[in-house]
Amino acid sequence: MADFLIEIGLEEIPARMIAAAQAELEKRVVGLLERERLVAAGAVGRSYSTPRRLAVLVEGVAQQQQDMSEELQGPSVKIAYKDGVATPAAVAFARKAGVAVEALQTVSTPKGEYIVATAVRPGRSAAEVIATELPKEIAGLYWPKNMYWRQGRPERFVRPVRWLLALLGEAVVPVEFAGYVAGSVTYGHRVLFGEQPVPVASPAEYADKLRAAFVIADVEARRHTIRKALDHATRAVDGLRWREDHGLVDKLTHLTEWASDRSVVLGSFEPEYLDLPEEVLVTVMRDHQSYFALEDSAGKLAPYFLAVLNTQAEETGLAVIRHGNARVLRARFNDARFFWEFDQRTPLTQRMELLKSVTFQKDLGSYAVKAERVQALAGKLGHMAAGRGVAVNAEALNTAAQLAKTDLTCELVKEFTELQGIVGGLYARAQGLGSDVADVIYDHYLPQSMDDAVPRTVEGALLAIADKADTIAGMFGLGLEPTGSKDPFALRRAVNGVVKILAESAVALPLTLREIAYAATSDQAVAARVHSFLAERLEFYLRDAHQQAYDVVKAVLASGNDDVRDAVARAFAVTVVRGGQDFVAVSAAFKRMKNILTQAAEKDAAPAEFVNAGLFADDAERALWERSAELASEVAVLRTEAKYHPALELIATLRPQVDAFFDAVMVMAPEPAVRANRLALLREVLADFSGIADFSEIVVAG
Repeated sequence: MADFLIEIGLEEIPARMIAAAQAELEKRVVGLLERERLVAAGAVGRSYSTPRRLAVLVEGVAQQQQDMSEELQGPSVKIAYKDGVATPAAVAFARKAGVAVEALQTVSTPKGEYIVATAVRPGRSAAEVIATELPKEIAGLYWPKNMYWRQGRPERFVRPVRWLLALLGEAVVPVEFAGYVAGSVTYGHRVLFGEQPVPVASPAEYADKLRAAFVIADVEARRHTIRKALDHATRAVDGLRWREDHGLVDKLTHLTEWASDRSVVLGSFEPEYLDLPEEVLVTVMRDHQSYFALEDSAGKLAPYFLAVLNTQAEETGLAVIRHGNARVLRARFNDARFFWEFDQRTPLTQRMELLKSVTFQKDLGSYAVKAERVQALAGKLGHMAAGRGVAVNAEALNTAAQLAKTDLTCELVKEFTELQGIVGGLYARAQGLGSDVADVIYDHYLPQSMDDAVPRTVEGALLAIADKADTIAGMFGLGLEPTGSKDPFALRRAVNGVVKILAESAVALPLTLREIAYAATSDQAVAARVHSFLAERLEFYLRDAHQQAYDVVKAVLASGNDDVRDAVARAFAVTVVRGGQDFVAVSAAFKRMKNILTQAAEKDAAPAEFVNAGLFADDAERALWERSAELASEVAVLRTEAKYHPALELIATLRPQVDAFFDAVMVMAPEPAVRANRLALLREVLADFSGIADFSEIVVAG
């Protein structure tokens, strides 16, 4: 056994692409070694990455494949032998299998007797397998964008390959890709170490050799070092803390190869810039400069920033870097202040006309046209919600819908596109439109990911749903639906946002997915496709956001996939009770009932229209009928009150009657009337208790 290491050296990979590629390469390398019988099933690897490299280390790799026996089937005995003598067909088969004719055996199959041979396929060396197969896995890595860099050469990769390292134990494996043959050297930090090669004698010393060359190859170790360096730099000013930002930490982890206490610079800017809205300042620092903002103990923004370097410097060097970063940031703040002041000359209420020149989508018109559609849809959804007891500020919703997109005509948004919506909300507040309208506009793009918060107000939630639903319906109407991994208009993200708002808004919105789909378009066929798409993303939401088991999700959605909040509640309730023995037994029985009804339908054995208690021939039938009727009324009340957990526990108490029924009763009785009556009984039991979940979808042992 030996350890195997593969490293691909590249020019700088875009930070956003590294994590997925690292995980995929690890999966491909381990998968290859498993398929080729070089590691045990379930083996795990250890992966590394920096902007200039991807690497995977797998321990316990066999040096040689074991020989593998394989039984090959040849021609029938009638063809293989004539008068007890092997025919040319048998001789040819034996030669192909690599065995003597005398070693051929006869087996009986449903199609008759055939000859077989046990062939032994010699195992190949691990080095041969890896050198042959690994280049295909490397070439198969998915990248959002690829490039060619060698004229007339076929390989495409995210960035040009610059070196390969491949070791099995201490031996080099000659893996070849993109014009390079793997060796036993890697390269350290380009600035701190230079371009001299770093020899690696064995996979075990890989990470330590790179650390000595100013590269922290382990991503989590690098992330931890960066966080410690941020803490260290922040302590230079009493009472401050750096503002937690997981996304920025992740980005900088993938932008750097080295980190230390001398890799983070604490800088400052003039307090006068704090007169600008905090959102603007933080966006400039975070999204344009990759700086961390700092705040005081009350959470108020402080006039400082932290910059993470992909190097380290002495204090004199840090002072120069600090000064340069502060100068760049000051210039960006000045731009933001200029745009803020310039935009105020034309209030949002005077910008609606300007939206006519801003295209939303060439076939769907301008943002002015979209604003009209969204305004009408938001009003329609608001009217529905208000009619069902939800307090809706219709005036604020209507005004916000009119003005929500006007900030797209503002210079500040043109310069800092990340602030669309937010700028509109800030301007609405500054221009005296009121906090209600301002908050709705500010939140109407939320949520943009599954990690985002939902809009804070009912009106914000309604406008956000209307905006997203209008986009989805419009694109579906043009046939621009997502296909496979392609979703150029981010429609899946929009639908995820609709589902998340319905599930998590502070005030429950009594709107169904069907109502939203059919309110968003007058085209019934398009509305049906939109509704199906919304329901599909509800399944994703339950599994991704709440980690619900696939069978629980199927069971719950089979009983209703239109009311998002209700589906979430039912899923949680099923998850809580699914481990109970009685619930498992009842679920298995319901599956059996459903199968019996399906098989009966295939045989044209229909249930009776009604259950006739006079046809019961066994006490177990009557007991099941009476107990299920008794429980059905109690369960119905609990369902109406959305008390799903106690309802499911109550359903589980039906187990004794269900067990007794299947022990004593043959459903498919020979007498047509009795059989139809028993099928009707099963149908009614399923109907009475499948309103929370289709229990036949629950996977049970056996």
